[in-house]
Amino acid sequence: METGGSLQSIRKPTLTPKAIIHQKFGNKASYNVEKVEEPTQNGCPGLAILQKGPCLYRCSLELPDFSVVSGSFKKKKDAEQSAAQMALEKLGIRPSADSPTAEEAWTELIARVKFIFSNEFLSALHPLSGHFKAALHRVGDLNGSVPASVIAICDGKPNNLCKIINPTVESHPFLVISYIMRAAAGLPELVVRPEGELSIQKKDPYPPDIIESSVSQQSGVAESITTMALYIPCSPEKAVEPVILNISSTGYYLDIIAQKLGLSDANKVLISRTIGKASSETRFYFAAPKSYQLDMSSDLLNAKVVTIGGPLNARASYICGQDIYGDSILASIGYTWKCQELFHEDVTLQSYYRMLISKIPSGVYKLSREGVLAAELPLAFTTRTNWRGSFPREILCSFCRQHWLLEPVFSTPSIPTKASSELSRSNKKLKVSESAEQETEYANENGAVDTDAKLVGLGSSFTCEVKLYSKCQDLILECAPNFLYKKQNDAVQSASLKVLSWLNAYFKDIDMPLEKQKQLANVFDIKFYPQNFSKEFVSGLSVHNFQHNELGGKDPESNSINILKDVVENHASSIDIAGPDSGVCPSNGSLLCVCYSVSLVTKGELQKELLESTEEFEFEMGTGAVIPHLEAVVTQMSVGQFACFYTELPPQDLVLAAAKDSANALAFLSSPCCLEYSIILLRVTEPPEDRMEQALFSPPLSKQRVEYAVQHIKKSCATSLVDFGCGSGSLLESLLDYPTSLETIVGVDISQKGLSRAAKVLHSKLTTKSDPDAPGRSIKSAVLYDGSITDFDSRLCGFDLGTCLEVIEHMEEDQACLFGDVVLGSFRPRILIVSTPNYEYNVILQKSNLTSQEDDPEEKIHSQSCKFRNHDHKFEWTRKQFNHWASELAVRHNYSVEFSGVGGSADLEPGFASQIAVFRRVFLPEEDDLQEHEDSACQYKAIWEWNRS
Repeated sequence: METGGSLQSIRKPTLTPKAIIHQKFGNKASYNVEKVEEPTQNGCPGLAILQKGPCLYRCSLELPDFSVVSGSFKKKKDAEQSAAQMALEKLGIRPSADSPTAEEAWTELIARVKFIFSNEFLSALHPLSGHFKAALHRVGDLNGSVPASVIAICDGKPNNLCKIINPTVESHPFLVISYIMRAAAGLPELVVRPEGELSIQKKDPYPPDIIESSVSQQSGVAESITTMALYIPCSPEKAVEPVILNISSTGYYLDIIAQKLGLSDANKVLISRTIGKASSETRFYFAAPKSYQLDMSSDLLNAKVVTIGGPLNARASYICGQDIYGDSILASIGYTWKCQELFHEDVTLQSYYRMLISKIPSGVYKLSREGVLAAELPLAFTTRTNWRGSFPREILCSFCRQHWLLEPVFSTPSIPTKASSELSRSNKKLKVSESAEQETEYANENGAVDTDAKLVGLGSSFTCEVKLYSKCQDLILECAPNFLYKKQNDAVQSASLKVLSWLNAYFKDIDMPLEKQKQLANVFDIKFYPQNFSKEFVSGLSVHNFQHNELGGKDPESNSINILKDVVENHASSIDIAGPDSGVCPSNGSLLCVCYSVSLVTKGELQKELLESTEEFEFEMGTGAVIPHLEAVVTQMSVGQFACFYTELPPQDLVLAAAKDSANALAFLSSPCCLEYSIILLRVTEPPEDRMEQALFSPPLSKQRVEYAVQHIKKSCATSLVDFGCGSGSLLESLLDYPTSLETIVGVDISQKGLSRAAKVLHSKLTTKSDPDAPGRSIKSAVLYDGSITDFDSRLCGFDLGTCLEVIEHMEEDQACLFGDVVLGSFRPRILIVSTPNYEYNVILQKSNLTSQEDDPEEKIHSQSCKFRNHDHKFEWTRKQFNHWASELAVRHNYSVEFSGVGGSADLEPGFASQIAVFRRVFLPEEDDLQEHEDSACQYKAIWEWNRS
């Protein structure tokens, strides 16, 4: 059995500079943060384009006697802490780097308990002071009596001090009560209630003027408060039921909760930590068993872990991440920092089931989309712009908080370009690789898939490793994908999604054998430690499994299948699509926007209960971002059409998490029913061209075009190359990874943003290639020009080779013709390589469905309405159109031309995905290699130049 490692040491809480300033000056310390602009170091000497620097912040701290100004930082909080540190240095205060010892922490805890029972604290704006004021309204012996559990959960300082005294408090939070009670027992001015009652009170009452002052602060409180809570029985067989809490203005809400639990008063109530956000007041309340024993011994460091005893409330414990015993109340109520009044909000059955589904990754994503019955955790992270809802990293962090794990640890090493290129060249096969097909097949069975691109473009330089640790700092799992990404964020998000996908698959099949868990982990590049993993998750999985399959004592599958058959029999087909065909249809990679509603329907559609509806819901097609039924139906629709279809019931927790009226939903679930989906396809945004290509080709077409150009460079022994429409320099950058005869490279484009990126990348690569035998070492000079490729500039005349890859389709057709005339008629390179999309191939890219040998290619191509591959394309030519354009240019300017392509085959319809024309200059006897031009004006602006010195 594998076991995980652990972190080296346990962090102990220390005060930040800002916290120390607050202790000494309180509200007299004033922080003012402002944005600053500083000169940008672009890392590219000679770049003539001004660069916008990162957003920086500077903080000025005003104290009563002086002020300080921090340096510039990327984060506001860093600027504030720096200013506070500067102030401390000016004051001569040097915070100790060491945490207090256990004995010092114990002394501080006693002082803290003494302070919170002081007259001064009663009037303070602190959540705990609200409890003290409410305790003054309790009658008889309970007057002024404050439950110790309240002090433990409302005041963070005792918790932090107790963790220093005894680190096991982290995993056994109820130990804090023992330490608080023991500290109070040693103070002569306090009275600890008899055994069995976990409360403390002052020996002498507060002075009348203090009490009167505190009463006046609460004068605006309503006469009574009514709020909804949930009663969660210990037995999982009993249903969760709503309860009403009626609290009078002179009552103590904890006493009301105690009564609902069958207790006499709040002194016998234990309180859990908060559920959800740290600012939340949602907690579980449960009875302290009569056998509850406090360890009041004098041994601080070896205090016994409190064993509460009694039956464990598995449902409450699973949601809370903390052991809850016996029946419990789930309520959102308490005193806050913001005001003196009692905060409260209803906790409904919908709230409870949303808490339940938020314990699994797909549930967190569904809630972030507000599409519990429509959304699914996507199978792949494509681009940041197309992702909707919480990002994978955010979801993983939320998952860790929900399960009380440490925050995920991300490491993103930068991979050297050479290593990156070698990895990229490791797979040359066209179409989807065999391993990818196996993963897809495996995913169809298990609900999780790895569809990350196996190969990203040349120049990729980041990978990401993710590690999850328990609160005890034991290593639970680590994910270390070997894939490379150009952007650090993409690496982090993709690695996070792998971890989430594996966890999701595990939660869907909690009885999965260990060997299958390991097999699935290997698919996602995950190594996990079963012993540590089980310790953190298995205890709650039985609850998850019970809730996942619970349906009022009935078999959900038989119920939904039967009613589904009845409903389908009343329709001509199970899917009803209405409305005229607009011809605008979705394809893989498209960003879709739909309007949908989901309802529970009974047999014969006699009754219907709306569960969920959204006016506009966006998702990316082909990434698994919605339930399979929904995506399958949308693929058959065009914009403006309406569709209605029916599905079996999902697990009950999803239905009740979506239902606003839980009572009605439960009534429907008690009888045979199914779900009805109604959809309108509102709009379709076409996918980026490169992602459509990557869905079918490995290596991607962009890399295949580069390799095609490299082969021609080698054959022609070209020493100079100009890339027309170089963009961000992807081709020029890639050429540096191949051994060629090139000595001079030039790029031309009209995008200053793209040229800036190209300059930085080329400068970085050219200046780091110190090995004489390294690819790209032959390059002696490089220049980037800002200008239009339809304009003439004499500096581009006489080059050996010109390239124009996937550029002309971004121009108007007449401009593309002008470009051909300028290049072949004036620049006259020996060889010109031009590539452009083959319009006839779009049906395959957009449907991701290759033409079979039996199909009639002509019929298949013309039977479907194809769209351009990119919204920025002004045209896309068929093979006939491209051949006509290139042939006329060749004849007009004394060039020969041959046609080829990449992606697909010339022998199979519809040809190559990317069609290529190679023009070769025909030298006439009377023609010189270099010609004098009448117009030798330099219309281009050189924005970056590099020479090897």
